[in-house]
Amino acid sequence: MPIARITRRVHFSAGHRLHNPTFDAERNRATYGLCNNPNGHGHNYDLEVTVSGEVDPETGFVMDLKLLKALLGEQVLTDLDHANLNVDVDWLEDVIPTTENLAVAIWNRLDGRLGDVTLESVKIWETERNMVEYRGE
Repeated sequence: MPIARITRRVHFSAGHRLHNPTFDAERNRATYGLCNNPNGHGHNYDLEVTVSGEVDPETGFVMDLKLLKALLGEQVLTDLDHANLNVDVDWLEDVIPTTENLAVAIWNRLDGRLGDVTLESVKIWETERNMVEYRGE
């Protein structure tokens, strides 16, 4: 059977503040700059999730993309879209909501919930120029 990778891209908007409670105010400002604004700031994120598996000879699919879209909606978007990542998302509690940490947390939400396919990568575009990719390493 041929193995293929498929990717679903979704979009969400969220706010956050980058702040480490173990740092003093000066170190937080030096580390996170404008992203340490006490009132937070927001992003329009693009999330890409790639899975791989055998191409089903009957359907021609690795996975029905409608099912992947629904899983992303249930496990990720319902909680993240138009949320404050610091206070509204219980599975990000005690996590500094950098894009790196967000990618790992999303991986953990999806891993083990995909049936016969393998989760290959979670990519989050925070801006048009800044992207994080996590592959479960």
